[in-house]
Amino acid sequence: MNPLIVLVTGATAGIGRATAIAFARDGARLVCSGRNAAAGAVLVAELREMGAEADFVAADVSKEAEVANLIDFVVSRFGRLDVAVNSAGTEGTPGPIVGQTVESYAATFDANVLGTFLSMKRELRVMLAQNCGAIVNLSSTMGSRGNALNPMYVASKHAVEGLTKSAALEASKSNVRVNAVAPGPIDTGMLERIAGGTDKFEMVAATIPAGRIGTPEEVADAIVFLGSDRSRYIAGQIIHVNGGKTAM
Repeated sequence: MNPLIVLVTGATAGIGRATAIAFARDGARLVCSGRNAAAGAVLVAELREMGAEADFVAADVSKEAEVANLIDFVVSRFGRLDVAVNSAGTEGTPGPIVGQTVESYAATFDANVLGTFLSMKRELRVMLAQNCGAIVNLSSTMGSRGNALNPMYVASKHAVEGLTKSAALEASKSNVRVNAVAPGPIDTGMLERIAGGTDKFEMVAATIPAGRIGTPEEVADAIVFLGSDRSRYIAGQIIHVNGGKTAM
């Protein structure tokens, strides 16, 4: 069986980084992307030490030309694209709607929504031509509920879920599956920024039925599953990885 060819955007930190490592452990050949070239080089070195075939391409997913170059690199390097994980994103600028600006809206939506759209647009062109593939987008618990303190992030993740479901309907008859994972509070730099420091993590954990904050590796496991043939009949779904938070 040929190893999967996997693209991970936002791979230099948090869930994206854990996802790249998880796929490498499963024997995938990887192209990792992000805006931080130095962190990308460190990641690729780690993946190669694991025995994985891996490359890094610096790209800002809100720039169409950079996304096109990224996908072209994957195809020229490996000849196909089996799994794409669109993990790049931002938490935006917290604060109530009355304090938000056009600039804070644009920054959040460019990273989370425009970036997901441009990535899927190019990924789907490759996968539809292949008649196979899997795309996994990154949503959030906030993609299906409200939050008075971060409306731009909430709105952007609702949009990601809408894009995911629409793309799944477009692609499913071509044997291309599009899904999303929606993490709850996960031990990442993003959560630290949103919570206002790791000293607030205990308070956050108290809001989760499981009684603890999740790890990036636990989200990565769900992403690897959605990229594999073990999920071959799953399409257009939002898989919540949140210790039971949305069951309340």
